[in-house]
Amino acid sequence: MLELRGVVRRYGERVALRGVSLRVRRGESLSVLGPNGSGKTTLLRVAALLDPPDEGEVLYEGKPGAVTMVFQRPVFFDTTVFKNVAYGLRIRGRPATEIRRRVREALRLVGMEGAGERRVRELSEGEKQRVALARALVLEPELLLLDEPTSSLDPPNTELVEGIIREAEEGCTVVLSTNLPSQARRLSRRVVCLLGGRVVAQGSTRLLEGSRLRRLLGGKGW
Repeated sequence: MLELRGVVRRYGERVALRGVSLRVRRGESLSVLGPNGSGKTTLLRVAALLDPPDEGEVLYEGKPGAVTMVFQRPVFFDTTVFKNVAYGLRIRGRPATEIRRRVREALRLVGMEGAGERRVRELSEGEKQRVALARALVLEPELLLLDEPTSSLDPPNTELVEGIIREAEEGCTVVLSTNLPSQARRLSRRVVCLLGGRVVAQGSTRLLEGSRLRRLLGGKGW
C-alpha cells in the first residue's frame, strides 16, 4: 500500500532520515518505534506526503486524500467539536445530512457522543485526542498515520485511546509512532525500529522481547 525507498530528509544541515526503506501492506498495523529525535515524526510526515523527500521516493497505491495523519499535538479551530470533526467533509462538499450522520458515528466511535456542541477549548487533553481521532476517522481513510497518539495522556485516557486505535485497525491500515515498546506490542503486529534516522530493524513485534531489543540498541537504554 505504501513504500518508502531510500528516503533522505534534511532540515538545513540536520539529516532527519538517512536512507529509510520500508513497506506497509494494506490492512496491517505497524509501529514505528524509537526514542525522541530518532526521526519518527519526519517519517510519518513524508509518508503522509506533507514533506517531500530530499532523496529517494514514496510510492502510494490508493486514491487521493486516502491518507490521514493525526499529530502528536493536534491543532483545532476555536469552535465546537462538531464543526471541527465536520470540517474535512465540508471542504469535500459532502451533503449536510451525510455530514451529520458521519460526524455522529465518528464521535460514537471515540466515546464522545453528545459532545458535538462543546467548545474544543473546554476539553481535557484526553478528550482533545479523541476528537482528533474522530476528525481523522470521519474521512474513512485507507491509511491512518498516528504520531505518538498517547504521549500527553494519563493512563486511563491512554487505555481509552488505545482501544479506539484497535477498533480503527479493523477498518483501515494503521501506522503509529511511539517510544514505548510495550505500546508497540499492544497495538501492532509489525514494528520498524529507528535510531538516528536509520532503520535498525524491522519485523514482527517479537523483536521487542527484552534481550533482542537490548541487542538492537547495542546494550543501551531507550
